[in-house]
Amino acid sequence: MTTHSRRIDNQIYNRIGDSWWDEDNPLNLLHGSFTPGRFAYFRAVLERTGRAPVGRRAVDIGSGGGFMAEEFARLGCRVVGVDPSEVSVRTAAAHASTSGLDAQYVVGTGEHLPLADESVDIAYCCDVLEHVSDLNRVIAETARVLRPDGLYLFDTINRTFASKVLVIKVMQEWRLTRVVDTELHAWEMFIKPTELEEALRRHGLRLGEITGLGTRANKLAVLRNFTRARRGTISPGHLSRSLNIGQVKTTKISYMGYATKPY
Repeated sequence: MTTHSRRIDNQIYNRIGDSWWDEDNPLNLLHGSFTPGRFAYFRAVLERTGRAPVGRRAVDIGSGGGFMAEEFARLGCRVVGVDPSEVSVRTAAAHASTSGLDAQYVVGTGEHLPLADESVDIAYCCDVLEHVSDLNRVIAETARVLRPDGLYLFDTINRTFASKVLVIKVMQEWRLTRVVDTELHAWEMFIKPTELEEALRRHGLRLGEITGLGTRANKLAVLRNFTRARRGTISPGHLSRSLNIGQVKTTKISYMGYATKPY
């Protein structure tokens, strides 16, 4: 799969990855309401599909600072986080240790997961697929490490006009509203749901459903708070909470869902 990953500044996770949990770190935007919004849906999927999480082994592909890994660990999962950023891995491991949670971390990539075949019950990938160099390879590796009847949870950004306006223009390019002065995303690397479903099918994963992920706040308030964050009057963490991220009807900007690996 041809990508444009050279345009994306993935080195930001090494430059400022030592303070993911700091409200003033731009990376904390991914926590605030994103973590509870995503996790509420993922937990509901576990319940709906009859998968009690206690004791299950889970892999967090692109674990960053450990926001989602710690949520799964609190449910009783044995979590291993995989991330290419050494700085982020150290930060996540230190935070999990001080929190007394069973979450281990290792440096690695989604294209080459450092795990044995059929060794995990749950794999999940949040805010990652739109960054990888080879989507097809990441899905292939995910399918490889999942046990039969394993569950794959994901979210990513749709490649639409709406996502170009919000994620590229508002959050990345416009001087008055951008969150950080670097290129975190390339619109060409966003993934349409049909493209992801095809990649899943190609590697033997059966799509369960896709649903929208987005802000439930007033649109004018969202724009105003991005401006306030840019001026420094509110923190990235505050901005994230104000977005009230969660399950929404539209998939025009972002979406989440799950797939399973048949017996």
